[in-house]
Amino acid sequence: MNPVLNNIPLFPLSGHVLPGGIMRLRIFEPRYLRMVREVCAQGDDGRIGMCMFNDNGSVEQNTHIHPVATLARVIDFEHRDDGLLGITVEGIEPCQINTISVDSDGLRRGEVAIREPWQPTPLPTSYSHLAERLCQVYGEYPELGECPTDDRLARADWICQRWLELLPVDAKVKQELLKEPCCSRTLDYLAGLIHESERKSDP
Repeated sequence: MNPVLNNIPLFPLSGHVLPGGIMRLRIFEPRYLRMVREVCAQGDDGRIGMCMFNDNGSVEQNTHIHPVATLARVIDFEHRDDGLLGITVEGIEPCQINTISVDSDGLRRGEVAIREPWQPTPLPTSYSHLAERLCQVYGEYPELGECPTDDRLARADWICQRWLELLPVDAKVKQELLKEPCCSRTLDYLAGLIHESERKSDP
């Protein structure tokens, strides 16, 4: 049975971070400022449940949050010139939200079960263009950080998760792909998307 964690603060977003990913956020709502203080006070054990919005769900019934999420930790923070708190989070491991409760200020908390992560998987040579194109995206958008130069670019699981973070794919589709026990289906899906995008961009 997978480990279960209780009382994890949940942060639903339209942007997504998955295990191994980095996301920079601006925090201004009081409930989320409290969340950051709480998890930072827990040190290395502090975790935030980074969730995907369900556009068809109900806020009142807490179905506006998709169940497959990512446990993340705060790795950096700054007080920005605009007066907001800036934080950087790193995705640590996948999880499944079982139940949701609501604090008096609206902060959601979840009982979450740790999911089995995708295992490190060599990137087949037939999909090497996914890694090459990803590096191009990193170069075009410096805010993503530097494109890694280590073995992560040779791993299908890492490549797939970065593309799922970046592409404007419907959250419901991402949920179904992330429920898969490995990244094979996601590889095929991404290859098809990128092929279609490149075909349309050809003169």
